[in-house]
Amino acid sequence: MSENLYELLAAGFAAARDKACFILSDGREISYGTLEAGAAQVAGHLKALGVEPGDRVALQAEKSPEAVMVYLGTLKAGAVYLPLNSAYTAAEVEYFRKDAEPKVFVDDPSAFVAQAEAAAPLVEPVARAAFDLASIIYTSGTTGRSKGAMLSHGNLAANALALHRAWGFTPDDVLLHALPIFHVHGLFVAMHCAFLSGAPMVWLPKFADAEVLAGLKRATVMMGVPTFYTRLLANPGFTREAAAHMRLFICGSAPLLPSTFEDFEQRTGMRILERYGMSEAVIITSNPLDGERIAGSVGYPLPGVELRIDAGEGGGDTGVIQIRGPSVFGGYWRMPEKTAEEFTADGFFITGDVGRQDADGRVWISGRAKDLIISGGYNVYPKEVELVLDETPGVVESAVIGVPHPDFGEGVVAVVIGAPGARLDEAALIASARRDLAAYKTPKRVVFVDELPRNTMGKVQKKLLRERYAALFAGTAAVPR
Repeated sequence: MSENLYELLAAGFAAARDKACFILSDGREISYGTLEAGAAQVAGHLKALGVEPGDRVALQAEKSPEAVMVYLGTLKAGAVYLPLNSAYTAAEVEYFRKDAEPKVFVDDPSAFVAQAEAAAPLVEPVARAAFDLASIIYTSGTTGRSKGAMLSHGNLAANALALHRAWGFTPDDVLLHALPIFHVHGLFVAMHCAFLSGAPMVWLPKFADAEVLAGLKRATVMMGVPTFYTRLLANPGFTREAAAHMRLFICGSAPLLPSTFEDFEQRTGMRILERYGMSEAVIITSNPLDGERIAGSVGYPLPGVELRIDAGEGGGDTGVIQIRGPSVFGGYWRMPEKTAEEFTADGFFITGDVGRQDADGRVWISGRAKDLIISGGYNVYPKEVELVLDETPGVVESAVIGVPHPDFGEGVVAVVIGAPGARLDEAALIASARRDLAAYKTPKRVVFVDELPRNTMGKVQKKLLRERYAALFAGTAAVPR
């Protein structure tokens, strides 16, 4: 029996062929039947081009229904889908071409789908086993050259089914989709939930306030990154009435500030459901659909996911999160040594995220292990400091980093965005933080900025901040903004 992921997804929308799959911002609708036919044509075209099972098919293009046809057609043909960020430069793309060696590279999905119309459609999906490779997702590469996380048909199927159940998707849902589809959030998490229900998607090229507010009137579920929710809250048109049609708001890809969680509940009467995931395992934990959603917690491990905390020799309840389960990837593409480093002897993947699991089983993320600050021999977890700073009146958001310090090894630095009109003072903010933090955790310097550097999924790029302020304690440069 084949375990091709395409068969699972297509079974979900087989009864909805006449139903809209994509509801476009210009009012047009594209049905599930059209999506299915397009995927069959793409699969047939790939076969005619000589694509064999296991060959890679890369796509770098803007978000479109045709790009989704290429994705599904690649799965149906038994090939391996390689999505690439549309913002990558030619030099970056060249690295991926050399590393993954795609048999086909698509940069114009509309033209590719049009060309595929001349091919004989592939009727039956190519048989694949659960362990066969379905997709390669390259990580951001902020600590070295990008690594290709290898996700199998079984990995993606297990996660899709778990999320579909956990978040209560039905054919009556309508998903507001404003995420990019070169990343697991928009590609796997969002679309797979819709496909399994045959649910329509309000399909937006990107987040735009007016289009999102209009989409909320017909959607029931929205998935987004924290920036989506802060932008909605900043718009006076986002009222309780504007959100009244929605049953669920889901957030991930970056930490959600507790203040955003609380402001959102006050504005709408609804609590955002925060979850935790990564390219190597898609979604790992989730707050409950029915039950208490707590600000700052990413909820409980999904069914089938084993999660443990490695506190190291020092002990305690905080440490590096390790996971094992059916959705955890098999390793990094053509990097056996790196793969071996990232797994324990008993098969747990070392996520690199630092956190704790409370007595109730809820998971709380403190940050990345590489972001850990060691100041004067003491460990400082940036998240703990950020939570204190973010509660200070006039502070919109903070990012805490460690930079070289002549006495302490690393000095704690807070990079802070202030509210419009707020008169924040460095010394006063440090003194305020000191009331809630031990001296070694308290920032030694505070830098005020208008915005924080982020990647395409909204995560603050602390590596860039560390580079920018590396000389802060050396007295060799003025503080840049």
